[in-house]
Amino acid sequence: MQNKIRILTAGDSSLLVEFGKEISPDINRKISATVQLLKEQHIEGVVDLIPAFCSLLINYDPRVIHYEEIRDRVQNIVKMDAKTGEGRKKIYEIPVCYGGEYGPDIANIAEHAGLTEEEVIQIHSSRDYLIYMLGFLPGFCYLGGLDERIHTPRLANPRIKINAGSVGIGGSQTGIYPLDSPGGWQLMGMTPVKTYDPEREVPILVEAGDYIRFVPIDETEYKRIKELVERGEYQCIVHEGEV
Repeated sequence: MQNKIRILTAGDSSLLVEFGKEISPDINRKISATVQLLKEQHIEGVVDLIPAFCSLLINYDPRVIHYEEIRDRVQNIVKMDAKTGEGRKKIYEIPVCYGGEYGPDIANIAEHAGLTEEEVIQIHSSRDYLIYMLGFLPGFCYLGGLDERIHTPRLANPRIKINAGSVGIGGSQTGIYPLDSPGGWQLMGMTPVKTYDPEREVPILVEAGDYIRFVPIDETEYKRIKELVERGEYQCIVHEGEV
């Protein structure tokens, strides 16, 4: 059954478009396609588009566009057969140095799963992860698709500080810490890539609807890439593929 899309008022300067009640790649593709259509419309007064797991928050300036007008414009757009980008995916390769001082909890993850550390790395790096939404911290990606075999409970006692670039697992999710932050995820590795850099022209590297592919590297390669990143000379490998 197709989900019924609802448009709700969210305060005096926002609309919330609900695409359904379940987290799914199909709903995420619909949200991403709608975001693209809204961007293409260049609606004056729209100031921000914030996609989430099952919804899209549209912030607008009521001094520029009235509620009735923005509601009607959005209603017309969501009725469209929004297939923009639905069949394509953008995949960012994120290099990760797993284990050792870069991933101090990888032994915990392996023990919980009844696997070797090498098997954990192979499983973690063997699939593409859909970015459902960004939040919590600038550039923090909520990723879907972690293999159930390596689901791992969060730490009983969270760390006061986790370094930016740390890659970890928290329950059924995996992700990258974009900034130094407290946190309770089990750390399995680290990437030299900055998913958030306020000095960059576009500070956040990826968007909701994109995919991340973790690529294992050794410490030598980690240090080489890190130097390039610090000089602003590193570009992630990006693939275009079919969903």
